[in-house]
Amino acid sequence: MNICVYGAASNEIDKSYIEAGEALGREMGKRKHTLIFGGGNNGLMGAAARGVYENDGNIVGIAPSFFNVDGALFPHCEKLIYTDTMRERKQLMEEKSDAFVVTPGGIGTFEEFFEILTLRSLDRHKKPIAILNTNGYYDALLQFLREGVKQNFLKEGNLELFFVSDSVAEILDYCENFSDSTDKIENTRFV
Repeated sequence: MNICVYGAASNEIDKSYIEAGEALGREMGKRKHTLIFGGGNNGLMGAAARGVYENDGNIVGIAPSFFNVDGALFPHCEKLIYTDTMRERKQLMEEKSDAFVVTPGGIGTFEEFFEILTLRSLDRHKKPIAILNTNGYYDALLQFLREGVKQNFLKEGNLELFFVSDSVAEILDYCENFSDSTDKIENTRFV
């Protein structure tokens, strides 16, 4: 299975996040999944890649050519694909992936999560989306989404289009055992 991992590019985060990213990568490698990611050498991108690499897993990095500067890209990608723009990068990551795992991150990670969630809600893909909620990082975001439902900006079904756990094993089990439910997608649209 090709699993896209979104996550922070910064190393200036608590070590526990890096450790969780490496654990995700190691488990992906053990389960023989291919990592599809933004190609970064730092933060949770680099952590996941190191974990996969430790277990001889396949790694496909997709990065805009302007990221090709010393130390920015993970040096052990089986394949590194360069794009001209960030939009092309995200599109290729989506096309090449069978599942999406969102780890803690910043603006770019939020944007990637919301784009892939929006596409799922519009029935543009039927792939699993999972949030690795290390240290409760996404608790506030999840509360914000529930508030959107409460105030009728979102349908309740939108919250059923992704899975949340702080367990790497549960996240990968969800992706591996995912079965699409069209009813959930239909319940996300406004009339």
